[in-house]
Amino acid sequence: MTYVVTQACCADASCMSVCPVNCIHPAPGEPDFGHTEMVYVDPKSCIDCGACADACPVSAIKPLELLTGDEQVFGDINAAFYDDRTVDATWSAPTFPVVEAPRERPLRIAVVGTGPAASYTARELLTTSSAHVSMIDRLPVAGGLVRAGVAPDHPDTKRLAEMFGWTYDHPRTRMFLNVEVGRDVDHDDLLAHHDAVVYAVGARLDRPLDVPGEHLRGVHGSPEVVGWYNSHTDVDPAAVDVSTDRVVVVGNGNVALDVARILLGDVETLGRTDIADHALAALRDAPVREVVVVGRRGPDQAAFTRPELLMMPRGIDVVIEADGQVADEIAAATPGSKAALLGALPLVDVDWSSPPPQGRRLVLSFHRTVDEVTGAECVEGVRLGRAGTDRRVDVSTRLVVRSTGHRGSPVAGLPFDEVTSTVPHEGGRVVDLATGQPVPGAYVVGWIKRGAYGGIGTNRTDAQETVSTLLQDARDHRLPEPSRPSAGRSFAKMLRSRGLDVVGRRRMKKIDELERARGTTAGRPRVKFATVDEMLEGRR
Repeated sequence: MTYVVTQACCADASCMSVCPVNCIHPAPGEPDFGHTEMVYVDPKSCIDCGACADACPVSAIKPLELLTGDEQVFGDINAAFYDDRTVDATWSAPTFPVVEAPRERPLRIAVVGTGPAASYTARELLTTSSAHVSMIDRLPVAGGLVRAGVAPDHPDTKRLAEMFGWTYDHPRTRMFLNVEVGRDVDHDDLLAHHDAVVYAVGARLDRPLDVPGEHLRGVHGSPEVVGWYNSHTDVDPAAVDVSTDRVVVVGNGNVALDVARILLGDVETLGRTDIADHALAALRDAPVREVVVVGRRGPDQAAFTRPELLMMPRGIDVVIEADGQVADEIAAATPGSKAALLGALPLVDVDWSSPPPQGRRLVLSFHRTVDEVTGAECVEGVRLGRAGTDRRVDVSTRLVVRSTGHRGSPVAGLPFDEVTSTVPHEGGRVVDLATGQPVPGAYVVGWIKRGAYGGIGTNRTDAQETVSTLLQDARDHRLPEPSRPSAGRSFAKMLRSRGLDVVGRRRMKKIDELERARGTTAGRPRVKFATVDEMLEGRR
């Protein structure tokens, strides 16, 4: 009996390194790696050893015979991946990481951020060199998007925090939290105490719609809404008003489905997760019955993944707004395509002038453009167009969520490409756009490096590339010499001299313990602090 990869797959390829028969694909180096929705076990090659399940950091791999309920479909999904592929079970030529050359003193590397990209980078440095790593974050807690970006009803994905905990606890790691680079310290400060700086700062901004009325109260970017229900300290607990029966989400990627699922979800079920207390209270009283997910392209180009749609909770009706073009595209869909996946969903003529029907409903609307957000001071509706026509329809709503992708913002002291919203680089080494020359000691990883695409696991191979580049630069003596090489002590002393309330590993763990204790009292995995002040005061 075969093992099967299920919905929680993070695609970081940990499973592939332990498979004795090379039956999990696409693997790093293969053309599809990083571009498929997940990785897949070949049922004809699998020998049922279970090594992959043991190695999976998010418990996404399970024996086929143990799949229950909605998960059973993943047996067919794994097998279907190999229907039109010739499987080559031979191993590719081995690759070996660049390792540190002998040195009089170990490298001292600063990693800005503590999310997945930063944590994979730090782990790669710790396992391929004798480097000492300073992890720096503007918040008093670590985790980045694992803490504040993964939907609260995806506990398996949140288990990545346990793997990253090894990095935070490593004896060659020092945590410098509640320190903001660009405000409390700058790039030159970091280089004075470190041989190199790796920026893993993500892409915090969302992409605007650039339509009239977008400024109205009640229009939010998905980072704000996700931060709101995940208790991100950047988002005011009262920022999002869910007192509306219909919500319009613009964009149809996985984040859009996350938002829809949380807004429509069963409150009692959500009450057993680590969702923010203020969000849980608001949703308990919210009249939301319908979420409309709007996409400008057709069903075959929907940005959400099949696993994300297939795992929509029972009790939420998923329908497609009826349209002749959409119906034709679904009817003509190639088996296994995204459009074919939607073939079993009902096409419904939606009366946008009427309130949503009773129950909870997710409406997928394709070939739609957002022409205007209407209202006086706050949102009253959205005017949707039909792509390629002059047809318009007004949809009543008091909450609009942009889920149109993320974009990076400039990093102080580094060049920035306004077109791609990334820091320009070569293999992770930052380069000056004007001269094409490397910026000494500066490196990037994650979304600020490659743009806002790829799941959590994509950061693993991304980090390997950046660390290899950095260590090769160290071997080639291309790193600047820090003026204060005993960085652990001198860097901490500098931060104290500036009056900063630095949170180290011990205090970070205390905050974590308090959140977990609050959760135990409430019958939940944790109850998060909603503000930085609460975190700093709570640990006392």
